[in-house]
Amino acid sequence: MTEETILEGRTYAIISYITIIGTLIAFFINNEKKNEFAYFHIRQALGLWLTFFALGYVVGIFDRWLITFAFWLFFGVLFIYGFMNAVAGKPQTVPLVGNFYQKIFSSLGK
Repeated sequence: MTEETILEGRTYAIISYITIIGTLIAFFINNEKKNEFAYFHIRQALGLWLTFFALGYVVGIFDRWLITFAFWLFFGVLFIYGFMNAVAGKPQTVPLVGNFYQKIFSSLGK
């Protein structure tokens, strides 16, 4: 990735981490431009959001404050990590699950 590609796609990469709606907006806007840096972070954010909602449903069944707090803390750290990498212009995956998201959503943006 060139510096120009990173600068062009950084705005969409940042937007993708804000909400699930932001991820969808960034995806559809970037669909015309096909910026690979933006797609990298859109794949990361989409994976985080989908995992957050799926696991959130399971965590909600247990309804224990310690489990819920750990869940929110875990995903909060991952979202902040991804967001900070998007702001810094780094194509770096989020820990533990980032490489998995890149493989699963590899066709996104092609």
